[in-house]
Amino acid sequence: MANKIVRASFFKRDPITCARELIGAELIWGHCSGFLVEVEAYAAVDDEAAHTFTRPSARRFIERNQAGAAYIYFNYGMHWMLNVLVKGDVNGFVLIRALEPRQGIERMQKRRGVDDVKRLCSGPGKLTQALGITGRQHEMDLCIDPQHCFVRNANTAMDVVADARIGITRSAHYPWRFTLRESEFVSRIPR
Repeated sequence: MANKIVRASFFKRDPITCARELIGAELIWGHCSGFLVEVEAYAAVDDEAAHTFTRPSARRFIERNQAGAAYIYFNYGMHWMLNVLVKGDVNGFVLIRALEPRQGIERMQKRRGVDDVKRLCSGPGKLTQALGITGRQHEMDLCIDPQHCFVRNANTAMDVVADARIGITRSAHYPWRFTLRESEFVSRIPR
């Protein structure tokens, strides 16, 4: 069976299930793409690490957008972060943390100023820089445009590792970071 664009219905579930099942999907962004090897789930309620816990703007984002919308924010005044909105039984976000570059590698290397393919997209800020993702794409529907979407084969099983989320201090114990087992392209090897 061929790969298909991940439609909004995929994101009308809970963030943990969506995050786990995005591992191995391909993120297409213009002329660049790569296979997702690391993501994190965030719940909109009772998750102190989620933006919805402290930012009314994140709660309003959920109210006005459909499942599959891009939630992009500037982190620590340094890096853009790409998330996808999940709206189902439990609302939340999936943070796209790392990918294994597939297409447009030379373009990504130029944007990042890095030759090592394993380091190109091995973190959420590196990934957005390599793909050219900025706040201009905030609220973009990632479920309709074949140039800005996720593509996956639902019949392909991935060996996924669940681990504690990283880079946060609150609610860090939740095992909501998902990685592709033994991938050399993740931001940090799972514990």
